[in-house]
Amino acid sequence: MKGGKTMATEGSETPTVVLVHGAFADGSSWSGVIERLQAKGIEAIAPAIPLRGITADSAYVESVLGQIDGPVLAVGHSYGGAVITNAAERARNVVGLVFVAAFATEEGETLGVATAASTVSTLMPALIPRRYPIAGGGTGTELHVDPARFPATFAGDLPAEQAAAMAATQRPIADVAFAETTGVPAWKRLPSWAVIATADKAAGSDVTRSMAVRAGATISEVDASHVVMVSKPAAVTAVILEALAAVTPVAVG
Repeated sequence: MKGGKTMATEGSETPTVVLVHGAFADGSSWSGVIERLQAKGIEAIAPAIPLRGITADSAYVESVLGQIDGPVLAVGHSYGGAVITNAAERARNVVGLVFVAAFATEEGETLGVATAASTVSTLMPALIPRRYPIAGGGTGTELHVDPARFPATFAGDLPAEQAAAMAATQRPIADVAFAETTGVPAWKRLPSWAVIATADKAAGSDVTRSMAVRAGATISEVDASHVVMVSKPAAVTAVILEALAAVTPVAVG
């Protein structure tokens, strides 16, 4: 037990690591972490999520988690933290959570309010709304980060060329993602770990830290921008390995 939360207690199977990306990104943002996990023989996947809102994205990730045989360690970056918080509560094969510069939301919270509460985040003024078609006719609104502001807000510790490429390939997120309330959080019953990127100006290091403390997470601080898994993949991998060691029982005999 850790903090009164349930850990895996049967078997010795190493969990599959499911890495959930955040807004304005895709699964490739985990490439450096995946390479390091695979080098240690650990199975890891990074599904591309729809980025259409907490409800839709959590349901999608829940379906991914539920189709994996054996235990899962769910890892979320930024918005992906809110997604795994919801999805892992319903996918009962998840044995632990890792929040990477991520939102560990409480029931009833919205990301719009959480982000606005940060004193260091520069995300909201950097967002550009655009229209997109929705099923059944009509249009919805999705948000992009102004490419000119992307490096400073998201990737201040990456080479300018790499940050510019990330800005050009960003995936937009539906604005409803910032307004939908989140459900019962899985961190209330599962052990959790958190990587706080101390120079995070997107989610806001103050918000991610306070949420991690509230969740009772084991906290590691890394001097990095919001995309800490890109700029400091070894540090993020180390925390994932720590979590895996804690939730994987030692085989007897």
